[in-house]
Amino acid sequence: MKKKIVILGSTGSIGQNTLKIIKKDKKDFEIILLSTNKNITRVINQAKEFNVKNIIINDFKKYKQAQHKFKRTNINFFNKFEDINKILNKKKIHYTMVAVTGLDGLKPTLILSKFSQNLAIVNKESLICGWNLIQKSLKKNKTNFIPIDSEHFSIFSLLQKQNSDQIEKLYITASGGPFINLAKKKFNQIKLKDALKHPNWSMGKKITIDSATLMNKVFEVIEAKNIFNLDYNNISILTHPSSYIHAILKFKNGLSKFLIHEPDMKIPIHNSIYQNPNKKIKSKSLNLNILNNLNLKKVDEIKFPLVRLLKKMPKQTSLFETILITVNDYLVYKFLDEKITFQNLTKLIYKISNMKEFNKYKKIKPKSVDDIYRLRDYVSLKLSTLGI
Repeated sequence: MKKKIVILGSTGSIGQNTLKIIKKDKKDFEIILLSTNKNITRVINQAKEFNVKNIIINDFKKYKQAQHKFKRTNINFFNKFEDINKILNKKKIHYTMVAVTGLDGLKPTLILSKFSQNLAIVNKESLICGWNLIQKSLKKNKTNFIPIDSEHFSIFSLLQKQNSDQIEKLYITASGGPFINLAKKKFNQIKLKDALKHPNWSMGKKITIDSATLMNKVFEVIEAKNIFNLDYNNISILTHPSSYIHAILKFKNGLSKFLIHEPDMKIPIHNSIYQNPNKKIKSKSLNLNILNNLNLKKVDEIKFPLVRLLKKMPKQTSLFETILITVNDYLVYKFLDEKITFQNLTKLIYKISNMKEFNKYKKIKPKSVDDIYRLRDYVSLKLSTLGI
């Protein structure tokens, strides 16, 4: 029997890599649902190649376009993630990949946790802002959760049958982005095109800017704290320009482990789908040149001041994480639109995140998706009134 698959965000880099892996054993899988925000050309081509009958298109204009243009196909078009309930109709899905970006990914994540045997998530906003809600649903539905970000998949793999309470220290690595070797005095000369040149990874513009500011590592530390139930003081960030080591675990028994692989997201995706060490994926030979020069260092907080935000994070999951995500999203898109400079981007994220009005949310735990979405909308409106 074919294993049923759902891929949300199938037109993005993670979604495309997931399809590349499935393509090799196409006869073993049945893709039930794909989704995209706007890229109807690519998602239609994917649906035709893999004989997919259901597509969610989030952008309403593009959804109506697709309905009209492809009305003679046997594809069913939907516009809302809530339609997942109707599409799946109590079907049990072997594997779901949630690769949509932004907080809008939280609601479908919770819906799919009810239908999926294995739920793979790369939507960091959901894992940061709504982890307590996701965790509750995972337990209730006995769903196996697999983190896909290379750092968290590495931690997940290194732990194996060990409990996270055996960890003394976790080190998450950061490439340092395009400015790891740039002198701080030259940061005022950074242009948008410079910030979009990530040395190792091919990613979307938003996450590439987060990598340039190291905000992505702030988010990854919060994710790791949530997923593996660790304290912030047990997690550190190390810069590692080659992106070869993804995580290092020091255990209380004196042993340490680290995991290496090429900066290629097909590797964690492949392993999350098959969960079989005997299932081979084509990969490069061990790179001894990198291993002989790992170049691991503590983060330069003068150049990358946003990592200091971790010292101000609440110990427990709170609504403040939603504020942090929203503030960062708002300002990164301002930078992408070239409305603010790179230096102003980091200064404003830090300054606004520390506003007294927002800090009170550190004591409030999200009780529902609506709590998170209401606060996101409120903060977005607030930011727009600041005239940035």
